Amino acid sequence: MFFLIIGLGNPGEAYRKHRHNVGFWAVERLAQASRLSWTESDGPMLQAQGRIDGQQVFLVKPRTFMNLSGQAVVHAQAELGLEANRIIVLHDDLDLALGRLQVRFGGGDGGHRGVRSVVTELAPEDFSRIRMGVGRSTTDAETVDHVLSAFADKELAEAEAMAMQAAEAVRVWMREGLTIAMNRFNPWKMPKPNVDEPLINAGNEPGDEAN
Repeated sequence: MFFLIIGLGNPGEAYRKHRHNVGFWAVERLAQASRLSWTESDGPMLQAQGRIDGQQVFLVKPRTFMNLSGQAVVHAQAELGLEANRIIVLHDDLDLALGRLQVRFGGGDGGHRGVRSVVTELAPEDFSRIRMGVGRSTTDAETVDHVLSAFADKELAEAEAMAMQAAEAVRVWMREGLTIAMNRFNPWKMPKPNVDEPLINAGNEPGDEAN
């Protein structure tokens, strides 16, 4: 039985280092670790097939722009004859701090146009997602400008580590199931407060149910 793993992003070298492309980063690291090669497809995507940890996988990078990502997903799903519960989509998320992951099943699109396209194309079926935090802009930059910008030098190492962690979350999901992947990768420790300030709401960051 195949697992279908899709990283969302925009095609082309000009977009490669953008925040919006961290889904691509994660599936590229999966392919690289298992020595899987990317090839052309007769659909709107690049694909890499093979085995990861004994599981047969089909990795996808859509060749459409982000807001049409669902076209690649349904093409691959039809080609493989998969149920949606064998699909996982990796994508950037503004509502999570840089470096944070959230593994989940179902839910809304959170304003993400790529996820919206996948939800629309797969409806009424739903799928698993790994949300990859890229944070919101600390300036007056518009949302579109922010996601279509490269990480600052001081952010890059954390973004790359997140892509590796997202790839590992996929492997755990395939080997051990969604619940274990959620329990392992979703907890998030808030930064330690200033010693001069009281400890308030320490623990997991609230709002996991949103979006």
